[in-house]
Amino acid sequence: MNKTNESLMQRRHAAVARGVGQIHPIFAQRAENATVWDVEGRQYIDFAGGIAVLNTGHRHPKVMDAVRRQLDQFTHTCFQVLAYEPYVELCERLNAMVPGDFEKKTLLVTTGSEAVENAVKIARAATGRAGVICFTGGYHGRTMMTLSMTGKVNPYAAGMGLMPGGVYRAQYPCPIHGVSEDDSIASIERVFKNDAEPRDIAAIVIEPVQGEGGFYAASPAFMQRLRELCDLHGILLVADEVQTGAGRTGTFFAMEQMGVAPDLTTFAKSIAGGFPVAGVCGRAEVMDAIAPGGLGGTYAGNPLACAAALAVIDVFEEENLLARSRKIGELISGRLSEIASEDKRIADVRGLGAMVACELFTNDGHPHAELTARIVAAAREKGLILLSCGQYGNVIRILVPLTATDVEVQQGMDILSACFREQD
Repeated sequence: MNKTNESLMQRRHAAVARGVGQIHPIFAQRAENATVWDVEGRQYIDFAGGIAVLNTGHRHPKVMDAVRRQLDQFTHTCFQVLAYEPYVELCERLNAMVPGDFEKKTLLVTTGSEAVENAVKIARAATGRAGVICFTGGYHGRTMMTLSMTGKVNPYAAGMGLMPGGVYRAQYPCPIHGVSEDDSIASIERVFKNDAEPRDIAAIVIEPVQGEGGFYAASPAFMQRLRELCDLHGILLVADEVQTGAGRTGTFFAMEQMGVAPDLTTFAKSIAGGFPVAGVCGRAEVMDAIAPGGLGGTYAGNPLACAAALAVIDVFEEENLLARSRKIGELISGRLSEIASEDKRIADVRGLGAMVACELFTNDGHPHAELTARIVAAAREKGLILLSCGQYGNVIRILVPLTATDVEVQQGMDILSACFREQD
């Protein structure tokens, strides 16, 4: 019997926990670069990239070759038992690449949530403080600590009760929703006045461009003010670059464009081209605040994932993917602006590098989540995989692989344009 998306969905519903969501009712069979084929043989242009994991595309040949070579050597020892060079080499290369003109060290783990959790652990150990300030709309993960940091209850924490304490919420600057940079800084000062003294705050954690929150980018001027505030009070500035890292914004890390360096940087997603590795990189003296045994994990810094990540960094250099990211960003932003000139329901087109989104409003100025969902569904029917995001579910985000051709990008944008024309 031939497998179909519908038959597999039935099996999924019977076997998989309900809380594991699924955006598209599709089961992938194979993929190559920016194209995915489902189990029924239908072809799709991939503008989702596994939620920002495939900046180097599906199955990049150099990444696959690196993993095969590592497979022939060994797949696991646990780095804390028997170490291996790829882990050390990846840390060395990231220490040189992460923003900051100071000595750095790196910890490798497996997931973005783990990276953020460990950044908090390190900040608490280094400062002797416990509090953390995060931002509205921020997304930092689904583990208990990161759920308390994530600025959206539904669906991530719905029905789970109160999350761990010591996390305080400031407003992320977002002019389209009425929050200025002055408002954001004032909200941090309100935390200091109403909730926790600065001497109780270990870290301020921020995404330089919010991912799930809607692709809102902080300005260099705002980051400078945040840096000054942290320095004034002895607070560590932590940049969550899980979604922005690995070239998505046109520089390998988005903070390279912000004019200041964080004390700690978290990374994951596209750093290994589809293989699970994540980590924290930061000031050496801060990273060393925790004694041996306090950091790590059984699968942390898996050798296959380390080999993939080293290949990803090589691919970026050899194929000039940072310039490619900027070019793709210009192409997509230009096409979205053309669509917006004809369709006033697009209230904003924004992006940094190839991290591009458009935000949809009703004619009377309210977030238009229903139209957003219709366009994502209509695009799928035409062979384009899209994602939505934003606190109101009214943002269409584009995370196409940076290795996609101009023809593929234009074909995807043609489909998106047609979907807007067809949705009343």
